[in-house]
Amino acid sequence: MSPLTPADRARGVTLARAARAGNTLALHDLLDHLTPYVTRICAPIALADGPDAAQEALLTVFTALRTLRDPEALYGWVRAIAVREAVRTAQRASRSRPSPDLTDVPAQGDPHLAADIEDVLARLSPAHRAVLVLRDVEGLDEEAAAAVLDIPPGTAKSRLHRARSSFRKAWSA
Repeated sequence: MSPLTPADRARGVTLARAARAGNTLALHDLLDHLTPYVTRICAPIALADGPDAAQEALLTVFTALRTLRDPEALYGWVRAIAVREAVRTAQRASRSRPSPDLTDVPAQGDPHLAADIEDVLARLSPAHRAVLVLRDVEGLDEEAAAAVLDIPPGTAKSRLHRARSSFRKAWSA
């Protein structure tokens, strides 16, 4: 999915202002407008549980919109909520499923490689998937990713390094 255009951002901010003022139609339009953005963030972190994470994130946006002080900060605020919910959902799901082994990646040329990226991402922890999404999908720097994840910048850097290293190792195995 392509990044948000300035017109999309402006529309979201306008809808957020109207929704905060009590316009229920604007609130519904805002949630519809934010759904693809939230889904783009949640899907690679929560994987198969991405739709559940997106739904939880949108529910949080719905219930907490009045706490958003500056509608201009809408997308950063929503991003933080989406990442938090995606990590939570993925961690809950990983507790109920056996953890995959990074050494079980199919060899290159194997016919099952069509799902390689999702398979390799599934082998990373939710925290590692989250930092990868923030850096490589959302384009944030380490400090901004750390702020969204509410961790020190050094922790974000080391998680990113480990996530990329694990991803490369699994990908080339």
